[in-house]
Amino acid sequence: MPKPGHILILCTANICRSPMAEGLLRHALSAQAEPLKSLQVISAGVAARDGDRVSENSVIALKKTGIDISASRSRGVTQEMLDGAVVVFGMTESHRAMIQARANPVPKHLYLFREFLPSSFEHEISDPYGGPLKLYESCRDEMVEAIPGIMDFLRKNVK
Repeated sequence: MPKPGHILILCTANICRSPMAEGLLRHALSAQAEPLKSLQVISAGVAARDGDRVSENSVIALKKTGIDISASRSRGVTQEMLDGAVVVFGMTESHRAMIQARANPVPKHLYLFREFLPSSFEHEISDPYGGPLKLYESCRDEMVEAIPGIMDFLRKNVK
């Protein structure tokens, strides 16, 4: 179990989007000053089975950026993960709605991963599961685009 004060990233099965986002955000945080540099990033799924491997195309898409997520294994989200998170990011409105319906208490900081982009941008990240590598690369690029806004949010809200 992660120590309290972590960032939690959610998708459906925790084998495509959230492991990619976890790897990208962990990489981005490693270049920041404290306290951001020390923030732990974890991912989970709202409908995940524990122990599944990350999809091969997710691994390849991130390997192209120099980030290795091949050791990641899926896990279902728990109330303990939610309670210890300084912020929770979902990929779609349905992920947020599932947490709002199930969690007690609902996390105070519950956002979409792309929520800090201008309103003219699409804020949801579609599931690439089963699609070609190009779809996973597009998903990765949508996440990369969101990182600066997330970093601004974290700088203002994590002490």
